[in-house]
Amino acid sequence: MVITCFIRYEIDPAQRAAFREYAENWLRIIPRCGGKLLGYFLPHEGTSYEAWGLISFESLAAYEAYRTRLRADPEGTVCALQRGFPARRLNRSGRFLFVGLCPYGRA
Repeated sequence: MVITCFIRYEIDPAQRAAFREYAENWLRIIPRCGGKLLGYFLPHEGTSYEAWGLISFESLAAYEAYRTRLRADPEGTVCALQRGFPARRLNRSGRFLFVGLCPYGRA
């Protein structure tokens, strides 16, 4: 069963550029560690403080293996510690700018 993690971030609108850089770093890290990155989305219109990330996994076991590899990945560890963008539950909606897609294929 495929599972998808939907991550909501609350960001300071003045820090959009910093969050974009943060998201672009994960475009490399997530696939390297075994996640299938569907994308990161930044505010474009409407709500200016909410961003999203979507990551899929083939199974719960694949997700657990990803977490293990991520903890061992030097760049992933640094990026996670420097993130400074706390995830919060948000209820507002708006239009979002797609940051990037990491294409992937089946092995």
